[in-house]
Amino acid sequence: MNRPHTSVVLATSADGKIADASSNPARFPSQTDKSRLEAHLAGVDAAIFGAGTLRAYGTSLSVRDPALLQRRQQRGLSPQPIQIVCSASGDLDRDWRFFRQPFPRWLLTGPEGARKWPEGFDRVLILSSWRETLDEFTRLGIRNLAVLGGGELIASLLEEGAIDEIYLTICPVLIGGKNAPTPVGGRGFLAGDFPGLELVSVESLEGEIFVHYRLARDIEKVSSVRES
Repeated sequence: MNRPHTSVVLATSADGKIADASSNPARFPSQTDKSRLEAHLAGVDAAIFGAGTLRAYGTSLSVRDPALLQRRQQRGLSPQPIQIVCSASGDLDRDWRFFRQPFPRWLLTGPEGARKWPEGFDRVLILSSWRETLDEFTRLGIRNLAVLGGGELIASLLEEGAIDEIYLTICPVLIGGKNAPTPVGGRGFLAGDFPGLELVSVESLEGEIFVHYRLARDIEKVSSVRES
């Protein structure tokens, strides 16, 4: 598959929830986590997130730190990464602050959703399959892609084998509830098909744990390590 290098960047509660059962925005991460997210965004060509994530916040994070902006310029990147909303229906509120923020906006949607947005986005793409869409991203100059949620989007990309790394911040709160969303939604994976992870680094800072995983492409190798 010809696709961008793709990383998931998420914050979860200690019990693995990314929002409460009502999908209220997860405002429990610290300023340190937000700064790390901004630094990660400063190094990518685009960020993608589901409509539910955008509905929860009505906005997205732009790169503001002068040093990070300068670093993007030195690397020949655009001032801001492209912000891509994935919404099959295209049911988005034009009054959200997202539509007034200073970054390029793309919409990934279906035919009906595309008809709702003759303007408001710099580019509208029709999602036919992830393989074709990711190939199109590459042709359009996206080499590094950050996935900011939600769980359904992440699950669909995992099923395609289209995620390379996961940056997870574990925050010192408990949310609970069987209906509260988790980092990976969808149908779930059956035993024997679990995506394997290789631990790259762990860091603890002011009560939060920052974990970096790499997706293990060789599942048998991961299994043999666990058994030993």
